[in-house]
Amino acid sequence: MPIEARIRELDARHTRLDAQLDEVAKHPSADSLEMANLKKEKLRIKEQIEALRTESLRSPVG
Repeated sequence: MPIEARIRELDARHTRLDAQLDEVAKHPSADSLEMANLKKEKLRIKEQIEALRTESLRSPVG
């Protein structure tokens, strides 16, 4: 899979996790463990995106 496609896929997952976090946070009985897990996953995906972007900058074009 080309790097750009992988970045788009991860970015979409990151956006979905953000929406999930918003939904969980809206409930008065929000599960703090679930929130923490979603935040960790979101951060992990963000780090993957950043690593791929760095890699794509280093890769020779063509």
